[in-house]
Amino acid sequence: MPYWCAQTEGNREAVAERFLLMARYSVYYPRILERSRVRPLFPSYIFIAAALQWHKARWTVGVVRIVAGSGGEPAVISDHIVDAIREREKGGLVVLPEPPRLPGDPIRVTRGLLTGVLGLYAGQRGHERVAVLLAALGRVTLPAGDVELAG
Repeated sequence: MPYWCAQTEGNREAVAERFLLMARYSVYYPRILERSRVRPLFPSYIFIAAALQWHKARWTVGVVRIVAGSGGEPAVISDHIVDAIREREKGGLVVLPEPPRLPGDPIRVTRGLLTGVLGLYAGQRGHERVAVLLAALGRVTLPAGDVELAG
């Protein structure tokens, strides 16, 4: 089943999740362990299984908006993307691959359309993961697991 992406009020992902669940939506709110604290994988964003009534989800407590695609309809996220995130979970938390050691380290794309392309690692904080998520809704993206240190 495809998903929509909902932007939540800052630091209120759990509130939005709770109210969406009460409204009978299926919700996925991925979390990671970062600096000994449980944090959202994508700060201020959660996934909602696509349903017939997206307007109701949009006006749910804690939701700021449903990320729109073309024509003002919600952007659709493939279930393969959400499944790939779920597959990385251990104990309810997403385990991210080890990043390259330092910003500026050379990397090579190992999977996908850009396999073999070289680049430089620039680091990735929470808001940067959000940028990757939003880019996934309309551009080619590279999951961290699709790159490796080059050199």
